[in-house]
Amino acid sequence: QVQLVESGGGLVQAGGSLRLSCAASGRTFSSYAMGWFRQAPGKEREFVAAINWTGASRDYADSVKGRFTISRDNAHNTVFLQMNSLKPTDTAVYYCAAARGKYGGRSVADYSSWGQGTQVTVSS
Repeated sequence: QVQLVESGGGLVQAGGSLRLSCAASGRTFSSYAMGWFRQAPGKEREFVAAINWTGASRDYADSVKGRFTISRDNAHNTVFLQMNSLKPTDTAVYYCAAARGKYGGRSVADYSSWGQGTQVTVSS
């Protein structure tokens, strides 16, 4: 089992930036992919970005492509989500997740462990 703790959320104006971090413990961090998801009030949890076990392969939702960057530091068991050019529609609780294997997908079912979430609010 993997334990995940997110940090870095907050309130930012439209056009601003935030960097989310997720610290992992438990399973060997470099043995599994990681993902970020988000959930807005009244909506289902949706895929944001994923990164494979080495960091060489990344995937993004169309809504964030070109604005968000996912990265990982296997030496420090941490995954990051750099969010630039934020929009009010990016407002949500953001969750990091540990995949079941070395490559993560876009489905919630592809992930076996979840953090508690961190709130991101973008004002217009």
